[in-house]
Parts: sequence; structure tokens; C-alpha cells
Amino acid sequence: MNNSIPLFRALPKQIVYILILIVTTLQFAVAQNDLTWLNSKTAPDRAKLKAAKAKLSELIDRKPIEYKYVGDRDIFWSSEVWEIMDLNQKINFVYYYPTDTSNIDITRRSLFDVITNGMRRGLVKEIYADEYLNARRTSKEVFESMIRIDTTDLGIQQYNSGEPVDPQYIRITRITSRDVSYYKMRGMWFFDKRNGEMKYRLMAICPVAPDVNEKDAQDPDLVEMFWVFYPDIRAILHNTQVFNENNTSNTLTYDHLLTTRHFSSMIYKEKNQYEDRAIADYVRENALFQLEEAERIKEKIRNFESDIWSY
Repeated sequence: MNNSIPLFRALPKQIVYILILIVTTLQFAVAQNDLTWLNSKTAPDRAKLKAAKAKLSELIDRKPIEYKYVGDRDIFWSSEVWEIMDLNQKINFVYYYPTDTSNIDITRRSLFDVITNGMRRGLVKEIYADEYLNARRTSKEVFESMIRIDTTDLGIQQYNSGEPVDPQYIRITRITSRDVSYYKMRGMWFFDKRNGEMKYRLMAICPVAPDVNEKDAQDPDLVEMFWVFYPDIRAILHNTQVFNENNTSNTLTYDHLLTTRHFSSMIYKEKNQYEDRAIADYVRENALFQLEEAERIKEKIRNFESDIWSY
């Protein structure tokens, strides 16, 4: 499906040429900076390179492209779906890594770390406990649910005897980005009759990881950590660089990847009259049939745009 916006079709040729010239100039400047880095022999040279890149970034708008207003009359057809983005799939590795940030540049973080770091800094406000974004949660509640503090038997003996508990007898368990198994996403496909094309809007996203109380178990239960309203986190995702395995000189952002649907996912629920029941609720105990039903829903959405132009 093509959910891109045909910007160049609506612009005069002169403006298009100017935009192409600007993009080419910026790419050339980045390439020159990379060449400087390759020829650097001392640390100060790399420091100057970072300063040059910082000046270059000032020329680029660091805000994500705003969603255009969509009125009720603009939507000819829509379908709301819930998807699972499995982090075990190679195409989704970009959202999972890096899990060990000790030797990684501060600009590169996993999707989970970016969101949680935004919570710590107070930049993420729209936090919820459910997929319908009804029950609000605070960042404090989220972080408390991701940590467990245990005291060993020797520590309990010290405590009972009135002695201060030695820190070595206190075991702290945390949920980190390494523990995230997949993401749940809620979004809407809709046909914009004003522009005559199918579009997709990601509405909410949720990391799924083992319950902190069962993290050490052999087969722990996976729980929804929290839901966030996606437009609320677009700014911090747009300002986070993502590793581009095809071209390390051309950095991407999480917002670019998610809004352009650069990931592999499987639909597990579609909005329906049966109380939005999930596929597993009516296709029971058969993973193959559940997968086929998910593909049927995806195919229905994919075919709508082509069918609407059939005469």
C-alpha cells in the first residue's frame, strides 16, 4: 500500500528544484564531514567534526513533519487495527538494539530506552494502562512496576537482629530494553478522498516484556508495560538517530521508520462489532489459522485502494 504524501506533485517546478538543491547540498556537506572523520588523526579533529555537524543540523528542522488535519468529510473509509511487532525478526532489530550502551554513542538508543528516558525527563505526558487510552498512568508508577527489590536470607537475618542490611544482600531486578519481546501498536488505515490515497496513522504503542516478579522464571508471563499516545512522543523519536545498516552516513530516526511503516508486524485484532474481539478469541488454539486470518485482514486493507479505482 502507498501511504506516502505526493508533495512534489502539488509544488511548482521552481520550488521542487530548490528543494532538490538544498537536499543535495546537505548530503554533500555530510559526506565532507564523514571524509574529515576518516582523515582525522587526533581527538580534537573529531571534536571539530561534531561541532560542524551541530551547525549543519541547525539548518534542518528538528521537528517532525506535522500531521495534516483530517476532517470527518475527508475520510471515505477507515479500518482500525492492532498489530504485534516481533523484535525477533531481523527487520525489527533496529528497534531492539543497542541493549548494551556502555560503548555506544549517546545518540543511539533502543526504542524502549528512548521512550523511558523521555519519561524520566518529563517529556512524555500521555501514558496509559490500556490500549484504549482511558486509564492514565504516571511515569513514577511505570518505573515502580519495572523494578523489584529482594532481600536474601542473610539480609533478613541482619534485619531481624537489628543490624543494618549489607548492600550485597539486597538483590535488585529491573526490566530493561533487553527484556522487551515485542511491541503492540494501535493504528488506523483510512482512505483520504481529498488526496485520493490510502494513509496510515499510528495512534499508540506499547512495549511488552516479562513481569518483573517472574523475570527469572523459565517461561515468564509477558505483560503490557504501558501504552503511550504516539503523537506525544514523535518529537523525541524524531531527535533520536537510528543505525542505518545500508548507509551509516545517512542517519534515520524512529519517527521516520514508524510513520513510514518500516517494520514487520502481524495483525492480532481489528475493530469490530463483537466488542473488538481479538483473532485468538474466535480462531482458537490454531496458530496457522490465526495467521491466515491476520493475512486476510491485511489483504482486505491492501486491496481496498486498488478496488476503489476499479470501474
